[in-house]
Amino acid sequence: MQAVFLAALPFFALVGLGYAAARSGLLPAAAVPGLNVFTLYFALPALLLRLGSGGSLLAGLNLAALAVYAAAALVIVVLAGWAARREQLRRDPVDALATRRDSAFVALAAAFPNSGFLGLPLLIGLLGPQAAGPIASTLVVDLFFTSSICLAWSQPADAAHPLPRRLLGSLLPALRNPLPWSIAVGTGLGWAGVAPTGVLAQTLDMLGHAATPVALFALGAMLDQHHAAKAKASTAAAAADPAPAHPTPGGRPPGGSAGVRAGVRILWPVALKLVAHPALVAGIGWLAWHEGRGSWQLSPQAWLALSLTAALPCAGNVGMLAQRHGADAARIARLIVISTVAGMLAFTLWAGVLMRLA
Repeated sequence: MQAVFLAALPFFALVGLGYAAARSGLLPAAAVPGLNVFTLYFALPALLLRLGSGGSLLAGLNLAALAVYAAAALVIVVLAGWAARREQLRRDPVDALATRRDSAFVALAAAFPNSGFLGLPLLIGLLGPQAAGPIASTLVVDLFFTSSICLAWSQPADAAHPLPRRLLGSLLPALRNPLPWSIAVGTGLGWAGVAPTGVLAQTLDMLGHAATPVALFALGAMLDQHHAAKAKASTAAAAADPAPAHPTPGGRPPGGSAGVRAGVRILWPVALKLVAHPALVAGIGWLAWHEGRGSWQLSPQAWLALSLTAALPCAGNVGMLAQRHGADAARIARLIVISTVAGMLAFTLWAGVLMRLA
C-alpha cells in the first residue's frame, strides 16, 4: 500500500501545484483555458496516437472492456439519478425541469471519472502502456454513452423535445472532443502496423511527454476555478436568502440541520463515485475475467485498469456542462473538488487491494 501511495504521490502533487499556482494568483485565471486547449487538443491526442501506433490501444480496446464499463456506468447513473430525483422532489416538488437537470448531472458526476486529464497520465505511469486500451474504452463509453444518456435526460421530455432529437443533440459534445478521434486514428494506425517516423514522430513524442505534467497541472488549476465558482454561488445564495441574525432557541447556530443536509447532498454522490463505481466495475469485470470467452473475456491487466479508472474522481468537464445547461453548477463544483481531494486516499486504497488480486 505504501509503495502504491508513493508511486501515485507525484501525480497528485502536480495537481496540488496547479491548484496552488492558480489559488495564489501566480497562474492567472485567463491562462487556464490555454492550458486546457494545449492538453486536450495537442498533448493528450499526441500521447494517444503514439500509444495507438505501438499497438497498446488495439490490444485493450475490446467488447468485454466496453460492455463491463458500460454496464457499471448504467447502474450508477440509474442509482444516482433516482436518489437525486427523490432528494430534489423533497426540496422543490414544483419545478420538474430543474429536477430533471439536477438529477441528470448528479448522475453524470457519479459515473464519469476524470480518465482524460488524470487517468491517462496516472494509470499509464503506474501500470504501463498496456493500460491505454482499457482507459480508451472508458473514454469512449463515457463520452458517447454515459454523457449522452445524462444530457438527453436533462432536457425537457415533451413533444417539442422527442427522445431521438435529445439523444442526437447529446452526441454533439462528444463529436467535438478530440480524444475519441485520436483513439480512432491511433487504433487504426496500430491495426495497419503504421508508426510515425522522423520529424512527425519526434513532434508527437515531445507533445506526448508534455501530456502528463501539463494535464495534471491544468487539472489543479481547474479545481481552483471550480472552488471559486462554488464560493461565488454560495455568496449569491446567501445574498438572496440571508441567514437569520439571531441564534435559534437552545443556543445552537442557525442552519445547523441545513448544513448537515448540505453535507449529505455532497457526500453520497462522492461515495457512489469513489466506492460504488469501482466496486461495480471490479465485480462485473471479475465475471468477465473468469467466466468470459473469446472477445468477451477480460484480461487481468484490463480488469485492473478498468477498475482503477472507475476509482478516479469526478471529471472536471461535468461542471462545465452543468453550468452550460443551467443545472446546479455549484453542487457539481463541490462534488468535483471534494472527490478529487478524497480521491487520492480512495484511489490508493483501491490500487493497493486490486493490484494484489490482479
